[in-house]
This record gives sequence, C-alpha cells and structure tokens, in this order.
Amino acid sequence: MAVNRVKISSDVELKDRLVAINRVTKVTKGGRTFTFSAIVVVGNEDGIIGWGLGKAGEVTAAIAKGVEAAKKNLVRVPVLKGTVPHEQTAKFGGAEVFIKPASHGTGVVAGGAMRAVLDSVGITDVLAKSKGSSNPHNLVKATILALSEMRDARTVAQNRGVSLEKVFRG
Repeated sequence: MAVNRVKISSDVELKDRLVAINRVTKVTKGGRTFTFSAIVVVGNEDGIIGWGLGKAGEVTAAIAKGVEAAKKNLVRVPVLKGTVPHEQTAKFGGAEVFIKPASHGTGVVAGGAMRAVLDSVGITDVLAKSKGSSNPHNLVKATILALSEMRDARTVAQNRGVSLEKVFRG
C-alpha cells in the first residue's frame, strides 16, 4: 500500500503537539550526562499529519528539533465529516491500534499518544483502542500508519475504475 506522502508549502499553518519527553542518562567516567528526547506531532487539523523525534541537551531544543523533523515527514489522511472513513488496524513494534468511525457528537475516545495524533489530524469523532505496548513512540507510529492506510470511497472508485455508486453497492 502506498503511503500518501505530502509536500506542503510554507503557508500552511501546522500546529505542533508534544506527545512525550524522555530524559536519557549517559554515565561516563566524569559523571552523568543528561539529554532529552521529545516526540512531537504536527498537523493542520484538516487531514495532514506528521511526527518527529528530537534529541538535545535541553528540552526546548529537543522539541524544536522534533517539530522540524515532523514537518519533513507529513502524510495526508482522509477525514470525512470529522471521522475516519472505515475501521482500520495497524501494528508498529509492540503497539497495535484499532480505529473505528463514530457518529457526530461522540468525541475522540482514545488514550494519550493516540489522542494527540487524532486531534492533530482534525478528527473530532472516533473510537480508538490501543492494544499491546503503551510506548508513546510506537503508538504514534502505529496510529499514523493506520490513518495513512485509510481510503475514502472516491479514491477506491478511482483506483478500481468504477463509479462511486458501484463502490457502495458492493
């Protein structure tokens, strides 16, 4: 399945959301050295999402590096009336996610790292469940993988070379 990579111009407004910060300690002969890694999600809340990992000696520098990395790693996701087009599962490492469309007014029913991704992409009504590992790095990657594999009915009809009505008749 081809991932819908996106190149965007600088006029698109991307909002960044910090998912997790991790303090890493390296023990050397001279003592302990502390560094920080930050996983960040950026999105325009209208179907474009990206994630990035930044590592630096200070938290703010790590977040800034994560945002820059996320802007280079964007994918387009179909969002229909504030929800996803169909059910989807994806697995990355030990994290497995399940995403299901929900009716208007349900809200985002998802845990920590998944919620940040779903909010950033602009999904307002969805049911989501994470199974397996709760590692935020793998959860973010699995959620974005599941979202990038989604296809709306128009794309399916175009790929099959049939009319939109024939897609729904089955």
